[in-house]
Amino acid sequence: MPHSVSPEQPASPDQVANIEEPKTENVETQESEGTAVADSLGPIGESQTSYDQDITMTDAGAAGEKTLVKVETAAEVKLEDLFADMDSDEEFPSSSGQDVKISSSPEAPASPVHIGPTSNASDPEVMRSFYQRLFPWRYLFQWLNHSPTPSTDFGHREFAFTLQNDAYLRYQSFPTHDLLRKDVLRLMPSRFEIGPVYSTNPRDRKTLRKSTAFKPIAKELCFDIDLTDYDDIRTCCDKANICNKCWQFITMAIKVIDVALRDDFGFKHIMWVYSGRRGAHAWVCDKKARQMDDQKRRALAGYLEVIKGGAQGGKRVNIKRPLHPHVVRSLDILKSHFQSDILHDQDPWETDEKFDRLLQLLPDKTLNEALRKKWNSAPGRASTAKWTDIDALAKSGMSKSLDAKALLDAKQDIVLEYTYPRLDIEVSKHLNHLLKSPFVVHPGTGRVCVPINTKHCEDFDPLGVPTVTDLLREIDEWMAPEEEKDGKAIQDWEKTSLKPYVEYFRSFVLGIMKDEKDVKIKREREENGDAVEF
Repeated sequence: MPHSVSPEQPASPDQVANIEEPKTENVETQESEGTAVADSLGPIGESQTSYDQDITMTDAGAAGEKTLVKVETAAEVKLEDLFADMDSDEEFPSSSGQDVKISSSPEAPASPVHIGPTSNASDPEVMRSFYQRLFPWRYLFQWLNHSPTPSTDFGHREFAFTLQNDAYLRYQSFPTHDLLRKDVLRLMPSRFEIGPVYSTNPRDRKTLRKSTAFKPIAKELCFDIDLTDYDDIRTCCDKANICNKCWQFITMAIKVIDVALRDDFGFKHIMWVYSGRRGAHAWVCDKKARQMDDQKRRALAGYLEVIKGGAQGGKRVNIKRPLHPHVVRSLDILKSHFQSDILHDQDPWETDEKFDRLLQLLPDKTLNEALRKKWNSAPGRASTAKWTDIDALAKSGMSKSLDAKALLDAKQDIVLEYTYPRLDIEVSKHLNHLLKSPFVVHPGTGRVCVPINTKHCEDFDPLGVPTVTDLLREIDEWMAPEEEKDGKAIQDWEKTSLKPYVEYFRSFVLGIMKDEKDVKIKREREENGDAVEF
């Protein structure tokens, strides 16, 4: 969706409260997406009294790349204590060095928003309640920061906001998750995206004497799979529409890409996230993945790319023999899906026009003519039967020139063309590419972009993912069990069907922080050991 911002068309007061009109010099062109973007929409208005006691986003960003964050922490941080349910920000002080008391939820309404039959995700009050009560801000911070104490991993990270009027704000940055949350509640973007960690604070980039001093230095390796790229082979749906039948293409893709990243490259911390409508994103969060430059990212993406060319082109799979072990493993994963999800559920060669595509991919003209004659005499013959016919006629000896090895290779290529992941390769190639944050709400469907548990990815139902209005209604309808009424406070997300997704995300983040902490301790021990040697 194109994003644009114009000085003549500022956001309305209903969309963004007291935002100054963007200045012409603050509008930049993002060449990679062909959109006009704004760096900042000005300071917070004086009428926003609820924020008067909080540090402004501009102040937070102006701390500078060399500002040290002074944090008083215990000598040992127990990882099991990192996820305390108390929503206190005492462990996340502002990087500005000011003694500012940040209230936990200054914008919280006195009573729950009433969710009626006409409420939807485009209602600002619905989204405000979601961001206040359900979005896992703390875990998002710990995921991107890789530690419970603030660092430049989060403070120099770029966030981009898509506002309700389609203005696109880039190069936003925040020292803590609470300041990010407050700016989201102030601006109420329809979504926000996550970019790379930069060498300096993104808000300070225009103050640098040398523009080359501002550059991306780290970001998760990402992959994007969209069902619209399967429109030439899926028969159940097209465009933005999906069902559980065509979602199996995403399931196949997750299986193939996930095992390759783990087994072939040794990555461990891989999170798949539902895009909210018709696709999935992968975030590879290992430190060695985050530090890869563009050249390495292109090479890795090229390793995984098998389907090439457009739907109107010719043969889209052209791979060398003998097959690479990754391709052999992929075929082994995909062969059962080909029988059930492709031949049976999609029935891709039911009509004359569609089985012509199949015949184009077979190597022997005599065999092709025999198959065409057979299928023309039996209109509506199922794709499962047509696939069986290929081997049956080949074994009958009707073609003297048939090369059995060439036929086997062609059939393997067909299986790959109809099942292998179709990646948006540009998303994976570049360090500075922005990708939609987990747990935002898709504005078209109202569904939350939840993580997918890869151990049970076949059970994931995109149509069963909760919508924002479902979740807010669940909070209103929740009744505390008798045994928990006198217990500790229960977070709002724990009262809803979002709970398993947040818990999965929390455990994923815990794993990253544990590994990063273990590496840091090992490095410190090695350095201390070297210091006492003679």
